[in-house]
Amino acid sequence: MLLLTLISLLLFFPGTAHADGGAPNLAYIAGGPKGISTIDISQQQVTGTISIDGDPHTLVLSLDGRFLYVAQPTLNRVTMLAAKSGATICTATVPGQPSLLAFDPTPNANMLYAAGNGDASVSAIDPTNCKITRTFKTSGPVYGLAVAAVATAGHGDQLWVADTNAVTLFDTSSGQELGNIAIPGGPQYVSIPVGTTVYVTTHEGSVEAIDLNTHNVTTLITGGTFGPMDYDAVTGEIYVPDLKSRQLDVLNPLSFGAKTPPEPNRTYKFAVAPQSVAITSDGQLGFIALSDGNVAMLDVPGRQIVATIHVGGNPNFIITGLYPPAIGTTPQQASMWTTVASVIAYILVIALLLVPFLIFRRLNRTEVKKVEVKKKEDVKP
Repeated sequence: MLLLTLISLLLFFPGTAHADGGAPNLAYIAGGPKGISTIDISQQQVTGTISIDGDPHTLVLSLDGRFLYVAQPTLNRVTMLAAKSGATICTATVPGQPSLLAFDPTPNANMLYAAGNGDASVSAIDPTNCKITRTFKTSGPVYGLAVAAVATAGHGDQLWVADTNAVTLFDTSSGQELGNIAIPGGPQYVSIPVGTTVYVTTHEGSVEAIDLNTHNVTTLITGGTFGPMDYDAVTGEIYVPDLKSRQLDVLNPLSFGAKTPPEPNRTYKFAVAPQSVAITSDGQLGFIALSDGNVAMLDVPGRQIVATIHVGGNPNFIITGLYPPAIGTTPQQASMWTTVASVIAYILVIALLLVPFLIFRRLNRTEVKKVEVKKKEDVKP
């Protein structure tokens, strides 16, 4: 019973890692009628809205579903919200009409990155207090951001930044520029699944694959107008909205050194242009924001659209995640409850170790007393 309680506490108070996706409880859509709309996936309907101005674009959600980060390009701002209440916790002023966000989930890094098409820089933001801790200078306006979790001894992760003509790599720990990869057609959105391949769309209408180690570039598909990508963490497949062809392209995971398979692997057709896609971390569901104010729900293993949910507005970005925790709506409260949970967990661990010892000791004393009593009875005349 104590062990089950300990496990429950650890699950109830998760760690502080972040990500741009999650288990299928809620979907958040930027561009809803009031700013951000929330879909309860089990109910398959909009169950909440968060009123926020500034033409919200990219969203990043904490892994535990507690905090939502929003890029607001028309206000030159990034806002941290309590996902449960929609209350503003803090804001960061970021130059260049920031419409792009990326999060480094590495526990030692814990950093949010923001940039936009109106400035040649990327701002590193402390996600606990919205303070800008570093600025990365680029060669031109920024059109795409992603983090590759490749930290080693003496080096941080890699921040991949798409500017006008190339993708530039930075060490997130030192801020040092690590490389510059020219992308014909001008790079745009960047996606980095777990593995050795980076995926980049271009303004001219192609999707390029870059080897994370050698930086070799391979063209996968051409002739489209592509939106923000996502990937299936289970299969490694890449999902790319094609606004021009009004379809969602699904690409095979690329293995450099092997023969490049025909792309796309399959497509999903729509009556209107898909704007953004989110695949849940368990690889079961996909959500596609459509230009007519609807969100299509995709059964990923079944390879079929199973529902269409009306949101309204002009959806431009979508992300999925957990229900927000019932308590702790600020970083300070979350830290306090995490500390309390840790103390309780330690107490339970000590109890798990100590209680069996005390029981054994008590039983041993009882047996000793029984032996002593028996000896006394045996020596009586």
